[in-house]
Amino acid sequence: MRFLFFLLFLISFTKASTPYELGKNVYLKNGCFSCHGRDLEGMHNYPYLANRAKGYMSYKLKRFRSKISENQQQDMMIPFALNLSDEDIENLTTYMYEFVKEESKKKYDDKFYREGDGGS
Repeated sequence: MRFLFFLLFLISFTKASTPYELGKNVYLKNGCFSCHGRDLEGMHNYPYLANRAKGYMSYKLKRFRSKISENQQQDMMIPFALNLSDEDIENLTTYMYEFVKEESKKKYDDKFYREGDGGS
């Protein structure tokens, strides 16, 4: 019985539902974070990816997948992009475009609580 609950628990984490979550899974699975950082901030000479234009990023990934790059540093992206499907690129660019750091998501509490007698 425990095994069944554990299996259901694992399945719930592996089943991403939104393009953002699917893109995050592709980003982590393909090891993009090793050069571009966990928060898409870019590391060393590698560019940041957070909140970049979705169309531009899709264009670049599709060019890398077609083995086209503009310089030697971009050549290293080709092996990472070769196995990406159009759906993977769509989800990945959604993740990059909509990225928000986890600690920033709950920065403000915008709930309204009514207290007292209305301000008398």
